[in-house]
Amino acid sequence: MMEWLKLKSVMREGWVRAGVNNPESVAAHAWGMALLAMHLCPENIDKMRVIEMCLVHDLPEIIVGDLTPHDDTSNKHEDEVRAMKEIAPQWLEYFEEYEENETEEAKFVKYLDKLDMALMARLYENEQGLNLNEFIVSARKIIGETNLN
Repeated sequence: MMEWLKLKSVMREGWVRAGVNNPESVAAHAWGMALLAMHLCPENIDKMRVIEMCLVHDLPEIIVGDLTPHDDTSNKHEDEVRAMKEIAPQWLEYFEEYEENETEEAKFVKYLDKLDMALMARLYENEQGLNLNEFIVSARKIIGETNLN
């Protein structure tokens, strides 16, 4: 269990690279997604499964690190599956479901992943005067033109 808590110390590398002062951890991102899920989850999908998927989808980053589109991600999936099998095999099914992106729950979690990123980008822009538009543009590819102001 202590291994899982290390996710609190893994910083979101995109924010670090963008110059965000005191950026959120990967664990804080997962919590943000879970909170959004509690508020936004459609009634026709399994909310508990969505929340659980939110909380564990980035656990492999404890070992692999938080890779961004600027990193070499050619072996990312294989490395993350190995990491998940090592640190949390009991939740591998959630991770694989998220990665396969075929169920309604997984698609909604992917949406929440980008929504949380976009909302944090706006928050950091407002608090720190940064231009984080690249994150908003990336998120809109998944979430559409949701009002992010």
